[in-house]
Amino acid sequence: MSELSQSAVRNRLLTALPPDAFALLRHNLELVSLEQSEVIIQANAPIEHVYFLEAGVTSVVTRTERGRRIEIGLVGRDGFAGVPVLLGADQTPHETFMQVSGAALRMRADNLRYALEQSSALQRLLLRFVQVFHIQTAQTAACNGSHSVGKRLARWLLMCHDRLDGNELPLTHEFIAVMLAVRRPGVTEALQMLEREQTIRAERRNIVVLDRRKLEETAGDSYGVPEAEYERLIGPFR
Repeated sequence: MSELSQSAVRNRLLTALPPDAFALLRHNLELVSLEQSEVIIQANAPIEHVYFLEAGVTSVVTRTERGRRIEIGLVGRDGFAGVPVLLGADQTPHETFMQVSGAALRMRADNLRYALEQSSALQRLLLRFVQVFHIQTAQTAACNGSHSVGKRLARWLLMCHDRLDGNELPLTHEFIAVMLAVRRPGVTEALQMLEREQTIRAERRNIVVLDRRKLEETAGDSYGVPEAEYERLIGPFR
């Protein structure tokens, strides 16, 4: 990727970097395709690469004692997968996998650590993303504990819509159940409610957003806090 131009990338963190900070990364960035369900960061294992998403959506999940996955955060081209590396850790108890297939500019974790030592601007921008991601995970915990399944579903659909092109969200009921930390019957009921209101259309392995404004009304105050913080600290979110 020696000829990679900053103007050619879609990842919003990389495009927001000062040119000299981006120059520290560009020769170490490798474009890779990522399939749905592909695990890019293993739990409790050395983190060898970080991923600046160009397309698709990742889920950061924790596992219960019975092996059930529960999503605690998601990242698209707004950020990068591998936050523990920035915070000085070499592994994490959380797994990151591709919820929606896509592509990323991947680099070795050691190369990012070296670049961070060379550029305070790079460190500052990535730490701002960590702040936004922290707020997102806190908001997720608050929503899971206080909001209805329908409201939480509307929030997560908006979050995926923010990170994908167009109005089609290639999400299965299984993935949505992971996102919302509920059983599949609860997901089906919440989707049917949104369909009756003509907010979405649920197809096999696909959800089409018909009316984003209605989706935002359903989500209410569960959506918007991390997104506003992103725009305040980093730049345009969508």
